[in-house]
Amino acid sequence: MTTHNYADLPRKQAMVLLGTILVVALCGIVYELIIGTVSSYLLGNSVYQFSLTIGFFMFAMGVGSYASRFLNGNLIQIFVWVELILALIGGLCSISLFMLFPYAPWFYTVGMFTFISAIGFLVGLEIPLLMRVLSDRNSARESISDVLSLDYIGALLGSVLFPILLLPSLGLITASFAIGLTNAAVALLSVLWLRDQLDEPRKMLAMCVATIVLLFALTLLAGRITGYAQDHLYFDRVVWKKQSQYQSLVVTNTWQKNDVRLFIDGHLQFAEADEYRYHEALVHPAMVWGNHAPKSVLLLGGGDGLAVREVLKHPSVERIDLVDLDPAMTDLGSDFAPMVALNGGSMQASALNVINGDAFNYVSKTDQTYDTVIIDFPDPHSEVLSKLYSVEFYAMVQSVLADDGVLVTQSSSPFFSPHTYWTITETLNEIFPQVVNYNVSIPSFGVWGYTLAGKKDSGELSTLPNDLRFLTPEVFAAARVFPSDLLPKRDLKVNSIFNPTIYHEYAQDLSGY
Repeated sequence: MTTHNYADLPRKQAMVLLGTILVVALCGIVYELIIGTVSSYLLGNSVYQFSLTIGFFMFAMGVGSYASRFLNGNLIQIFVWVELILALIGGLCSISLFMLFPYAPWFYTVGMFTFISAIGFLVGLEIPLLMRVLSDRNSARESISDVLSLDYIGALLGSVLFPILLLPSLGLITASFAIGLTNAAVALLSVLWLRDQLDEPRKMLAMCVATIVLLFALTLLAGRITGYAQDHLYFDRVVWKKQSQYQSLVVTNTWQKNDVRLFIDGHLQFAEADEYRYHEALVHPAMVWGNHAPKSVLLLGGGDGLAVREVLKHPSVERIDLVDLDPAMTDLGSDFAPMVALNGGSMQASALNVINGDAFNYVSKTDQTYDTVIIDFPDPHSEVLSKLYSVEFYAMVQSVLADDGVLVTQSSSPFFSPHTYWTITETLNEIFPQVVNYNVSIPSFGVWGYTLAGKKDSGELSTLPNDLRFLTPEVFAAARVFPSDLLPKRDLKVNSIFNPTIYHEYAQDLSGY
């Protein structure tokens, strides 16, 4: 098949093609970010997921660029076909991955690499096709300069718009449909402006309209589709959901009985049936350690208000500073009726001061001193979270503690992730003279571990509040016993920002190593 010559392509039509380069580059990078984000949400280990996504996407783009040399004939019409196919595959990638995940990890992995390869291949076709068209009209030097500069600008716009606008305002599934719709709109614009360059303009117009109608309908129905995907992903009924700038928040409840559950990025944070066990064990030992009656408490994480509820059971407390990165999380604890009922309205307490910001930055800059610091972060399943378990972070926390101050942190499960748990202990031992380990059974999570650290080298549990449902002095004494199957099986290193060993230990623990 003979390739068309576009030396006489009108300037307006050439400008349209140049404009499409900017848009298709934006769409391409957003598809890449969507797949990487979905995989991070569902599988964890964001560095690993984004590295695989970016690497295989770039490889597929290279294959697509190489394959473009074998395409001849009407290159503009081929470009329109590529945009339509990309619109459908890219638009459906997010919902498809969410639907694949519950079946089996390998099934999801196959689907993920299929989408990465297909989308990368099609994106790799776009730029060479347009460059060949434009090089017939201008010199190769000008064409390459124009095309690549617009390609890079489009990629920048996509990478900025995704975390700031698309993800928090649309969510993953709607954003995927919307970007697919954008690809289809590019195809339609190309048909309308370059119809005299096409062999089958009416057929191409009909295909563009059909694709746009389909994706527009999916975009309008995205809320219901997202709800269906989440019902497919979670066992219980989804009663509240929000995609914030930082994370995906989902609250579920059972049909048979009230059992409110909170999920962050697909990971269970608590279940109403047994959350009191988790929060009583987290809060009260540190609050009564060494007979000190804390007046000021710093709570890092815990925007749901459940830990605040337990802190308020201590009458000595005059000030609670709660630092949580995500305003959506603290709004959930303050405004969502089932959560308010569960936390007893603790988020409206007069002693509470809510700070929406990064805990690491807050601790490094605050001039406040605290009697007790309670750390309730998610497990260190990403490089971002691993710094919050680092020796540098614990040193900063130690500096804001009073002379007899106490720190406590949730430390993951010593059964399912023993090396993660004991790495936290190893790290705290670098800073604090007294470190106490304890674990309790929480049905929703299994065996769960905590680590308490004091600035003084002596201290014991004193009088607990009377109205606790689970924790007693006898329970705490038993919790300090660790059977051999909860102990580490290899030597561990201190976790540091410069050597994030806990991130690797957590990944190995989950893999069974």
